[in-house]
Amino acid sequence: MQIKTVSLKQLGPFTELEATFAPTDDVKGNVTVFIGNNGAGKTSILKALATSLSWFVARVRSEKGSGSPIPEGVILNGFPSAAIDITLLDNHDFQAGQCTENNTGIYQWLLAKTASGKKANYISSLNDVTRLADVYRTALTFNEKTNLPLIAFYPVERVVLDIPLKIKEKHTFLQLDGYDNSLSQGVDFRRFFEWFREREDSENENSLPQAVIEALSIAVGNDPDIWKKLQSVMASSKDRQLTAVRAAISHFMPGFSNLRVRRKPRLHMSIDKGKQTLNVLQLSQGEKSLMALVGDIARRLAMMNPALENPLEGDGVILIDEVDMHLHPSWQRNIIKRLTMTFPNCQFILTTHSPLVISDCKDVLVYSLDEGELNQQPSQYGVDVNSVLLNVMDTNIRNAEINQRLNDLLDMIQEIDSAEKVKRVQDALGDLERELPVDHLEIAKAKMFLRKKELKYAQDN
Repeated sequence: MQIKTVSLKQLGPFTELEATFAPTDDVKGNVTVFIGNNGAGKTSILKALATSLSWFVARVRSEKGSGSPIPEGVILNGFPSAAIDITLLDNHDFQAGQCTENNTGIYQWLLAKTASGKKANYISSLNDVTRLADVYRTALTFNEKTNLPLIAFYPVERVVLDIPLKIKEKHTFLQLDGYDNSLSQGVDFRRFFEWFREREDSENENSLPQAVIEALSIAVGNDPDIWKKLQSVMASSKDRQLTAVRAAISHFMPGFSNLRVRRKPRLHMSIDKGKQTLNVLQLSQGEKSLMALVGDIARRLAMMNPALENPLEGDGVILIDEVDMHLHPSWQRNIIKRLTMTFPNCQFILTTHSPLVISDCKDVLVYSLDEGELNQQPSQYGVDVNSVLLNVMDTNIRNAEINQRLNDLLDMIQEIDSAEKVKRVQDALGDLERELPVDHLEIAKAKMFLRKKELKYAQDN
């Protein structure tokens, strides 16, 4: 499943906005990134997509299910109605009970909202979302292990590591439960912990006790055939869904491994970081943020793709607001690459404030938002961060006041034609040297430029 286009009408800050999402004819990757100042509308786009997709999720669960309505408060001031018009591509060919009424694989629906007491400009049209959901419900009727597309939205307020010491209510972890809170809550870590604990308990029950493994290893010695059979037995006892989650986290966070639940001295989740074993609550905010996000995506894919040998190869649409949040610059640089390598068949629609996110990946569709206008940006792959800040994000590459003083200094050096001007430049340079670090590159360049001008002035006079 992939979103092809969306059109927002009189919603949020937009009178009308149309966007096409990667992959496209020009961009082969599956990542679209929105950039722009705070308040430009990046989050509004993600929320609109989540609102529209919630109707698919609701109607997979029930034929007449209702998703989230457009909140009246997001209707653009001065207009009576707002609408979200979305087009998706889904060309899954289910062998049993196929009932696809749209042979092109294209589905389009419109969700509308009219303010109280106003006359509607738009009317909701949801026939296609019903047809698309019916394809999956019919397939599930004939084969309960039919793979489902993940639909998930991770807002800015997405990381709350809540470890429940007691289970107050019994949750189920069936295939459709992969959609629980996927568009409304962000990372559901409490549910993640409960799911992980249940799967791990089952895994432990089916695996050989450590004492037996040690005894067998002594008994078999170096016999390669018996060792191979023993390793096969041990591998078969590993829970496939847990293995997928552990693999995803280890791939994203090199040096981290062996995520597990521990019960002493009190119930908690631990992970190995290098040679240390840490409670996940001891991790940095960036580490917790990334572990929770990746773990949640992997868990949902594992639940919703029971027929896949590798559940991380499931498909779907994942929306992440401010994907760079809490991440060290080195992690910002490779976040897109790791997302696409770990979850290769998912479509990602992201927002960011970081130039590192959009300059370190080749096949990314980048849009900038400014005063309600959407502009596609050329590829920033390999472009230095300062150029991205200046040319794409319309931001000074350094403190604005210092930047102006440095530019003025260079202009003064260029205009040297008297001893008096040389003295003025030296004074200005001295003031900057006292304020800036001793190894400041621009100061070093200015000194070299000044020296050349001084020598030329001396020769001419």
